[in-house]
This record gives sequence, C-alpha cells and structure tokens, in this order.
Amino acid sequence: MKIATWNINGVKARIENLVHWLKDSQPDIVCLQEIKTVDEGFPRLEIEALGYHVETHGQKGFNGVAILSKLRFDEVHRGLPGDDEDEQARFIEGVFSTDAGALRVVSLYLPNGNPISEDRKFGYKLRWMARLERWAAERLELEEPLVLAGDYNVIPQPIDAKRPEDWVNDALFQPESRGALRRLENLGFTDAIRAVTQEQTFTFWDYQAGAWQKNNGIRIDHLLLSPEAANRLDTTSIEKHVRAWEKPSDHVPAVADLRFN
Repeated sequence: MKIATWNINGVKARIENLVHWLKDSQPDIVCLQEIKTVDEGFPRLEIEALGYHVETHGQKGFNGVAILSKLRFDEVHRGLPGDDEDEQARFIEGVFSTDAGALRVVSLYLPNGNPISEDRKFGYKLRWMARLERWAAERLELEEPLVLAGDYNVIPQPIDAKRPEDWVNDALFQPESRGALRRLENLGFTDAIRAVTQEQTFTFWDYQAGAWQKNNGIRIDHLLLSPEAANRLDTTSIEKHVRAWEKPSDHVPAVADLRFN
C-alpha cells in the first residue's frame, strides 16, 4: 500500500499537477496539507473521478488538510484534541479496514512557528507538538498500524538541510522544535525515510534565490510509523521530479510503501 504526504500549497492552484501525479504515481492514500480552501471549495469531483474517496478539514485562505483514499473511510476525526480554542485546520485522521485489520492515517500540518520571538507563533508550535505527543501516546495503546504523515515544519538533523547554518535562527531548526519531534519518535515511532536511507534528501525547496536549481533544500515532510506500521515498511521514496513541473508546490510528495497482504 502506497501512502504519500504532500504539502500541495493551494489545491486549487495545483489541481492539474495533483491530478497528473495521482494518475502517474497511483498512491493508495494521500495526505495533503495547505489545501487553502474551505471544505465545500475543495475540487473533489476531479479526484473522485480517479477512484478516490475524499475527506477534508478546510479553512478559508490558509492551512487545511485532506486525505484521499482508494479505500473507503470507516471513521474520520477532524482537529487535534487538547485545545478547544484552536480553530486552525491542521489535523485529520482516517481509519480504514484492510485484510490485516485496522489502519489509521493522519494528515497533519504542524505550525511554522516563526518568528521565534513571538509566543503566539513559536509557543503555539511547541504547544501543538505537545498536544500531538499526548494524542499519539493514546493512539499507540491501540497497537494498530498508524501513520502520522505531513508537513512537520521541523528539520530533524543537520543532514536534513543543504545549508543548516542558514536555519539556526528559524523555528524549524530550534532545539525545542527538534526535541519535541524526538520525543514524539521516542514514543515508538519510526521515521520512514530515515529507516530506509541515511543519504541527504529533501522535500522542500523555497521559491526564492534559485533554491531548486541549487538543490538548496530541507527535509520537513515526514511519515512517522507506529511499530505495527513500521513492521510492514517495504520502501520509501521522495518524488523530487514533481518540483520541476510548471506551477509547482515548494514541497514534493514523500512516500512509504507498506505491505498489507
């Protein structure tokens, strides 16, 4: 089963790219971030025509997450628990039935957190990550395959940036951000990409300063696997070629292939 995560950076602006990629790559489940539309504005007809079921948690103009799946949804949960006042659309969980039992997949869009001098930005990021850690610990007790896929807005290690020195004052590379991600992993999650390769590889290239042409990228899109999902991991890939398409997102799809047979 091919499970992918992709920060689409505006689904309406990238719908042609999305449809082309779905036809070409044939993922089974896709987690999208930054759809930047309310639920009723999501271009679901074009995607449903390809055989996908669509569930969204949208927001006008920014944020927003979605899951596209060739499997029918058994359950859908929107919003990360733990803060009733948090209205930002950054989290959606889908539950599916497979021949091997239940599968849980989350599409998440972690806060950017910049500037780090502002608590309403950086503090919100860290509080959101703490909520995610608490939620994930509870879900792990179910002992089911769980995939936490999304744009984490965290550069885990220096190897995950072409020029790590450029990020020392950025929220994506702060010790607190990286530490929060490590605590999440230490619950028992496996970083799917790093489980397969230790080579330097990126998922994001800024639109500015020729970052794509210079391969000045960072790896901030991750698929974290529960032990039950990690046991099924076959291979991973980063579909870098998508960044060279016309009108691209600044992110590319990251993919994990899991065995469910």
